[in-house]
Amino acid sequence: FCKNIVLAGVGSVTLVDDREVTEEALSANFLILPDENLYHGKTLAEVCCDSLKEFNPMVHVSVEKGDISTFGVEFFGKFDAVVISCCSLAKKKLINQKCRKLSKRVAFYTVDCRGSCGEIFVDLKDYKYSKKKLEETVECQLEFPSFEDTISVPWKALPKRVSKLYFAMRVIEQFEDAEGRNPGETSIADLPGVLKLRKELCETNSVNESQIPDALLERLLIGTSEYPPVCAIIGGILGQEVIKAISGKGDPLKNFFFFDAMDGKGLIEDISEPKPVS
Repeated sequence: FCKNIVLAGVGSVTLVDDREVTEEALSANFLILPDENLYHGKTLAEVCCDSLKEFNPMVHVSVEKGDISTFGVEFFGKFDAVVISCCSLAKKKLINQKCRKLSKRVAFYTVDCRGSCGEIFVDLKDYKYSKKKLEETVECQLEFPSFEDTISVPWKALPKRVSKLYFAMRVIEQFEDAEGRNPGETSIADLPGVLKLRKELCETNSVNESQIPDALLERLLIGTSEYPPVCAIIGGILGQEVIKAISGKGDPLKNFFFFDAMDGKGLIEDISEPKPVS
């Protein structure tokens, strides 16, 4: 994703990731060169920053240190788009709220890759854009709900054919939140607890448990590593969406995108509170 944005020639990119370089990151992130002397003692953000600068010297790439959830609202006001990954449920809600408090519109995205599955969430607030229709350029407008409002929509109010991955990701997300885990800190040993939570959520939302297959939950629990092919697809889609949001041209993705390498399908789902019938 970062490579695509930098190559597109945006004005600046700021990276926030204080984690150390691990073997897993080394195998999944091509921005990290396989030379320990180049990344020893550096954070992931610092290593990626060095590589990204070489892709396009015209783009200012910098690093901000610290826990992004502790940054004030004014920090996010410096950007046109904020993209977060590997964040807890609480952190997603918090950062999205901070972006929405700003008087200017800041495009907000969350992205998660778990093994063979990937998810993108988009919040563009009250978004105006233009698109080509036949030989004319027409002005359009869309209203996006916040992340918190989106996941609060009752499951029984959603269309029957909503992606099973949407429900499964919410179960895993809530399980990690309830257990105080960081994203990806799960294993197959957690399956009984996850199945119990699935049962509770399905009963509360009047949804059949078959909407969230055991096999899918198992894959998400053990798929804690990021697969480069899935990351490439998700990153490519995300890059396109961010460029569209910044330029104000083209239909944006509203408001979830799911990809599952098991069937090779990408699905867009509009998860919003149903409008009352007048």
